[in-house]
Amino acid sequence: MMIMSMKKRKLIGNLIITVFLSIIAFIVLIPLLYTVFGSFKSNAEMLAHPEYFFPKQPTLENYKIALKSQDFNIPRMTWNSLYYSVICTLATLVTSSMAGYVFARHTFPGKKVILVTLTAMMFIVLGGITIYPQFEIVNLFNLGNSLWGLILIKIFGINIVGIMLIKSYVTTLPLALDESAEIDGCNFFQTYYKIILPLLTPILATLCILSFNGTWNDYILPSIFTMSRPDQRPLIAGVIALKNTDEGAVSWNLMLAGSVVSLVPVLIVYVFGNKYIVSGLSAGAVKG
Repeated sequence: MMIMSMKKRKLIGNLIITVFLSIIAFIVLIPLLYTVFGSFKSNAEMLAHPEYFFPKQPTLENYKIALKSQDFNIPRMTWNSLYYSVICTLATLVTSSMAGYVFARHTFPGKKVILVTLTAMMFIVLGGITIYPQFEIVNLFNLGNSLWGLILIKIFGINIVGIMLIKSYVTTLPLALDESAEIDGCNFFQTYYKIILPLLTPILATLCILSFNGTWNDYILPSIFTMSRPDQRPLIAGVIALKNTDEGAVSWNLMLAGSVVSLVPVLIVYVFGNKYIVSGLSAGAVKG
Protein backbone atom coordinates (compact mmCIF):
# COMPACT_ATOMS: atom_id res chain seq x y z
CA MET A 1 0.00 0.00 0.00
CA MET A 2 2.82 2.34 0.93
CA ILE A 3 4.66 1.52 -2.31
CA MET A 4 1.52 2.30 -4.34
CA SER A 5 1.16 5.60 -2.49
CA MET A 6 4.77 6.54 -3.28
CA LYS A 7 4.28 5.65 -6.95
CA LYS A 8 1.11 7.75 -7.03
CA ARG A 9 2.93 10.73 -5.51
CA LYS A 10 5.77 10.35 -7.97
CA LEU A 11 3.31 10.15 -10.87
CA ILE A 12 1.47 13.27 -9.71
CA GLY A 13 4.77 15.09 -9.18
CA ASN A 14 5.97 14.21 -12.68
CA LEU A 15 2.61 15.29 -14.12
CA ILE A 16 2.82 18.68 -12.37
CA ILE A 17 6.39 19.21 -13.58
CA THR A 18 5.43 18.23 -17.14
CA VAL A 19 2.46 20.62 -17.18
CA PHE A 20 4.56 23.44 -15.71
CA LEU A 21 7.39 22.96 -18.22
CA SER A 22 4.88 22.72 -21.09
CA ILE A 23 3.39 26.07 -20.07
CA ILE A 24 6.85 27.66 -19.88
CA ALA A 25 7.78 26.20 -23.29
CA PHE A 26 4.57 27.57 -24.81
CA ILE A 27 5.23 31.04 -23.38
CA VAL A 28 8.76 30.98 -24.77
CA LEU A 29 7.53 29.82 -28.19
CA ILE A 30 4.80 32.48 -28.50
CA PRO A 31 7.06 35.12 -30.16
CA LEU A 32 8.39 32.53 -32.62
CA LEU A 33 4.92 31.25 -33.48
CA TYR A 34 3.59 34.79 -33.84
CA THR A 35 6.43 35.57 -36.24
CA VAL A 36 5.75 32.49 -38.35
CA PHE A 37 1.99 33.03 -38.55
CA GLY A 38 2.40 36.79 -39.00
CA SER A 39 4.59 36.21 -42.05
CA PHE A 40 1.51 34.87 -43.84
CA LYS A 41 -0.62 37.94 -43.09
CA SER A 42 -1.18 40.84 -45.45
CA ASN A 43 0.15 44.20 -44.35
CA ALA A 44 -3.38 45.57 -44.05
CA GLU A 45 -4.38 42.75 -41.71
CA MET A 46 -1.17 43.13 -39.70
CA LEU A 47 -1.79 46.85 -39.11
CA ALA A 48 -5.53 46.55 -38.55
CA HIS A 49 -5.48 43.56 -36.20
CA PRO A 50 -1.96 42.93 -34.83
CA GLU A 51 -3.49 41.17 -31.83
CA TYR A 52 -4.78 38.29 -33.97
CA PHE A 53 -2.49 35.28 -33.71
CA PHE A 54 -3.57 33.37 -36.82
CA PRO A 55 -3.97 34.96 -40.27
CA LYS A 56 -7.55 35.22 -41.54
CA GLN A 57 -6.46 35.08 -45.17
CA PRO A 58 -3.03 33.39 -45.41
CA THR A 59 -0.86 34.58 -48.27
CA LEU A 60 2.59 33.85 -49.68
CA GLU A 61 2.87 37.30 -51.21
CA ASN A 62 5.16 38.47 -48.40
CA TYR A 63 7.79 35.88 -49.32
CA LYS A 64 7.45 36.64 -53.02
CA ILE A 65 8.01 40.37 -52.43
CA ALA A 66 10.91 39.74 -50.05
CA LEU A 67 12.59 37.34 -52.49
CA LYS A 68 12.20 39.76 -55.41
CA SER A 69 13.27 42.88 -53.51
CA GLN A 70 16.48 44.47 -54.79
CA ASP A 71 17.32 45.50 -51.24
CA PHE A 72 16.73 42.01 -49.88
CA ASN A 73 18.85 39.63 -51.96
CA ILE A 74 18.28 36.49 -49.91
CA PRO A 75 20.71 34.16 -51.73
CA ARG A 76 23.57 36.66 -51.49
CA MET A 77 22.92 37.55 -47.85
CA THR A 78 22.50 33.90 -46.92
CA TRP A 79 25.88 33.14 -48.48
CA ASN A 80 27.41 36.08 -46.55
CA SER A 81 25.95 34.80 -43.30
CA LEU A 82 27.03 31.25 -44.07
CA TYR A 83 30.72 31.86 -44.73
CA TYR A 84 30.88 34.45 -41.93
CA SER A 85 29.35 32.02 -39.41
CA VAL A 86 31.30 28.95 -40.56
CA ILE A 87 34.72 30.64 -40.56
CA CYS A 88 34.13 32.28 -37.16
CA THR A 89 32.86 29.01 -35.70
CA LEU A 90 35.88 27.06 -36.95
CA ALA A 91 38.21 29.73 -35.55
CA THR A 92 36.44 29.54 -32.19
CA LEU A 93 36.76 25.75 -32.07
CA VAL A 94 40.48 25.80 -32.85
CA THR A 95 41.50 28.63 -30.51
CA SER A 96 39.21 27.58 -27.64
CA SER A 97 40.21 23.91 -27.75
CA MET A 98 43.93 24.68 -27.76
CA ALA A 99 43.69 27.36 -25.07
CA GLY A 100 41.43 25.18 -22.91
CA TYR A 101 43.86 22.26 -23.20
CA VAL A 102 46.82 24.46 -22.22
CA PHE A 103 45.02 25.86 -19.16
CA ALA A 104 43.88 22.39 -18.07
CA ARG A 105 47.14 20.50 -18.50
CA HIS A 106 50.11 22.86 -18.39
CA THR A 107 51.60 25.10 -15.75
CA PHE A 108 53.23 28.38 -16.74
CA PRO A 109 53.96 31.74 -15.09
CA GLY A 110 50.88 33.90 -14.67
CA LYS A 111 48.43 31.08 -15.34
CA LYS A 112 46.26 31.79 -12.29
CA VAL A 113 46.22 35.52 -12.99
CA ILE A 114 45.13 34.95 -16.59
CA LEU A 115 42.42 32.49 -15.51
CA VAL A 116 41.07 34.90 -12.90
CA THR A 117 41.10 37.72 -15.45
CA LEU A 118 39.28 35.62 -18.04
CA THR A 119 36.72 34.49 -15.47
CA ALA A 120 36.12 38.08 -14.38
CA MET A 121 35.68 39.19 -18.00
CA MET A 122 32.76 36.78 -18.31
CA PHE A 123 30.79 39.05 -15.98
CA ILE A 124 31.80 42.37 -17.53
CA VAL A 125 29.81 43.70 -20.48
CA LEU A 126 31.70 46.40 -22.36
CA GLY A 127 28.87 47.01 -24.81
CA GLY A 128 29.61 49.46 -27.60
CA ILE A 129 32.82 50.78 -26.04
CA THR A 130 34.98 48.40 -28.06
CA ILE A 131 33.32 49.00 -31.43
CA TYR A 132 35.32 52.11 -32.40
CA PRO A 133 38.76 50.66 -31.46
CA GLN A 134 37.97 47.46 -33.34
CA PHE A 135 36.86 49.43 -36.38
CA GLU A 136 40.04 51.51 -36.33
CA ILE A 137 42.27 48.44 -36.05
CA VAL A 138 40.54 46.72 -38.97
CA ASN A 139 40.85 49.91 -41.03
CA LEU A 140 44.61 49.53 -40.79
CA PHE A 141 44.20 46.45 -42.99
CA ASN A 142 41.71 48.21 -45.31
CA LEU A 143 38.99 45.80 -44.21
CA GLY A 144 36.75 48.25 -42.39
CA ASN A 145 33.89 48.00 -44.87
CA SER A 146 33.54 44.25 -45.23
CA LEU A 147 32.69 41.12 -43.31
CA TRP A 148 36.30 39.98 -43.61
CA GLY A 149 37.32 42.70 -41.18
CA LEU A 150 34.86 41.35 -38.66
CA ILE A 151 36.06 37.81 -39.34
CA LEU A 152 39.60 38.97 -38.57
CA ILE A 153 38.43 40.32 -35.22
CA LYS A 154 36.64 37.07 -34.42
CA ILE A 155 39.67 34.94 -35.32
CA PHE A 156 42.00 36.88 -33.03
CA GLY A 157 39.38 37.40 -30.34
CA ILE A 158 39.01 35.42 -27.12
CA ASN A 159 35.97 33.22 -26.59
CA ILE A 160 36.06 33.09 -22.80
CA VAL A 161 33.05 30.78 -22.43
CA GLY A 162 34.47 28.37 -25.00
CA ILE A 163 37.87 28.25 -23.29
CA MET A 164 36.31 27.57 -19.90
CA LEU A 165 34.08 24.83 -21.30
CA ILE A 166 37.02 23.08 -22.95
CA LYS A 167 39.20 23.50 -19.87
CA SER A 168 36.54 21.95 -17.62
CA TYR A 169 36.02 19.07 -20.03
CA VAL A 170 39.76 18.32 -20.42
CA THR A 171 40.06 18.25 -16.63
CA THR A 172 37.71 15.26 -16.58
CA LEU A 173 40.00 13.27 -18.90
CA PRO A 174 42.62 11.01 -17.25
CA LEU A 175 46.07 12.57 -17.03
CA ALA A 176 47.47 9.17 -17.95
CA LEU A 177 46.51 9.85 -21.55
CA ASP A 178 49.00 12.71 -21.77
CA GLU A 179 51.67 10.73 -19.93
CA SER A 180 51.26 7.75 -22.26
CA ALA A 181 51.45 10.01 -25.30
CA GLU A 182 54.63 11.63 -23.95
CA ILE A 183 56.20 8.22 -23.37
CA ASP A 184 55.37 7.31 -26.97
CA GLY A 185 57.27 10.38 -28.14
CA CYS A 186 54.41 12.81 -28.80
CA ASN A 187 55.12 16.48 -28.34
CA PHE A 188 52.55 19.02 -27.08
CA PHE A 189 50.77 19.53 -30.39
CA GLN A 190 50.74 15.82 -31.25
CA THR A 191 49.22 14.99 -27.85
CA TYR A 192 46.57 17.64 -28.37
CA TYR A 193 45.80 16.71 -31.98
CA LYS A 194 46.03 12.89 -31.85
CA ILE A 195 44.91 12.09 -28.30
CA ILE A 196 42.90 14.89 -26.72
CA LEU A 197 41.09 16.45 -29.68
CA PRO A 198 39.17 13.27 -30.71
CA LEU A 199 37.92 12.98 -27.12
CA LEU A 200 36.56 16.54 -27.17
CA THR A 201 33.85 15.74 -29.72
CA PRO A 202 30.83 16.22 -27.37
CA ILE A 203 31.94 19.57 -25.97
CA LEU A 204 33.21 20.77 -29.37
CA ALA A 205 29.82 19.94 -30.89
CA THR A 206 28.15 21.95 -28.14
CA LEU A 207 30.51 24.87 -28.64
CA CYS A 208 30.02 24.64 -32.41
CA ILE A 209 26.25 25.01 -32.08
CA LEU A 210 26.50 27.87 -29.58
CA SER A 211 29.10 29.70 -31.67
CA PHE A 212 27.25 29.24 -34.95
CA ASN A 213 23.99 30.43 -33.40
CA GLY A 214 25.64 33.49 -31.86
CA THR A 215 27.49 34.44 -35.03
CA TRP A 216 24.54 33.86 -37.34
CA ASN A 217 22.31 36.08 -35.17
CA ASP A 218 24.95 38.78 -34.72
CA TYR A 219 23.51 42.12 -35.80
CA ILE A 220 25.25 45.25 -34.48
CA LEU A 221 28.82 44.68 -35.66
CA PRO A 222 27.90 43.23 -39.09
CA SER A 223 25.55 46.17 -39.65
CA ILE A 224 28.29 48.68 -38.81
CA PHE A 225 30.98 46.94 -40.85
CA THR A 226 28.73 46.58 -43.92
CA MET A 227 26.91 49.90 -43.67
CA SER A 228 28.39 51.19 -46.93
CA ARG A 229 28.55 47.73 -48.56
CA PRO A 230 25.04 46.25 -48.85
CA ASP A 231 26.47 43.40 -50.95
CA GLN A 232 28.45 42.30 -47.87
CA ARG A 233 25.43 42.41 -45.59
CA PRO A 234 24.53 39.16 -43.74
CA LEU A 235 20.96 37.93 -43.54
CA ILE A 236 20.09 39.23 -40.06
CA ALA A 237 21.36 42.71 -40.86
CA GLY A 238 19.46 42.55 -44.15
CA VAL A 239 16.21 41.70 -42.39
CA ILE A 240 16.48 44.81 -40.21
CA ALA A 241 17.55 46.90 -43.20
CA LEU A 242 14.39 45.77 -44.99
CA LYS A 243 12.41 47.96 -42.63
CA ASN A 244 14.07 51.05 -44.07
CA THR A 245 13.49 50.22 -47.74
CA ASP A 246 10.74 51.75 -49.88
CA GLU A 247 8.97 48.42 -49.94
CA GLY A 248 9.22 47.65 -46.26
CA ALA A 249 9.15 50.99 -44.44
CA VAL A 250 5.82 50.18 -42.79
CA SER A 251 5.49 46.56 -43.97
CA TRP A 252 5.95 44.53 -40.84
CA ASN A 253 4.69 41.49 -42.72
CA LEU A 254 7.83 41.62 -44.88
CA MET A 255 9.97 41.95 -41.77
CA LEU A 256 8.37 38.83 -40.33
CA ALA A 257 8.80 36.94 -43.60
CA GLY A 258 12.49 37.84 -43.66
CA SER A 259 12.82 36.82 -40.00
CA VAL A 260 11.34 33.39 -40.74
CA VAL A 261 13.81 32.89 -43.59
CA SER A 262 16.70 33.78 -41.27
CA LEU A 263 15.48 31.29 -38.66
CA VAL A 264 15.64 28.25 -40.95
CA PRO A 265 19.45 27.64 -40.93
CA VAL A 266 19.67 27.98 -37.14
CA LEU A 267 16.79 25.56 -36.65
CA ILE A 268 18.40 23.06 -39.04
CA VAL A 269 21.70 23.21 -37.12
CA TYR A 270 19.84 22.81 -33.83
CA VAL A 271 17.79 19.82 -35.04
CA PHE A 272 20.94 17.93 -36.03
CA GLY A 273 22.99 18.94 -33.00
CA ASN A 274 20.59 19.43 -30.08
CA LYS A 275 21.52 16.06 -28.53
CA TYR A 276 25.07 17.33 -27.97
CA ILE A 277 24.12 20.50 -26.10
CA VAL A 278 22.98 19.01 -22.77
CA SER A 279 25.48 16.14 -22.82
CA GLY A 280 28.38 18.40 -23.72
CA LEU A 281 27.58 21.09 -21.17
CA SER A 282 26.95 18.49 -18.45
CA ALA A 283 30.24 16.68 -19.19
CA GLY A 284 32.16 19.95 -19.20
CA ALA A 285 30.66 21.04 -15.91
CA VAL A 286 31.78 18.01 -13.86
CA LYS A 287 35.01 19.67 -12.83
CA GLY A 288 36.28 23.21 -13.11
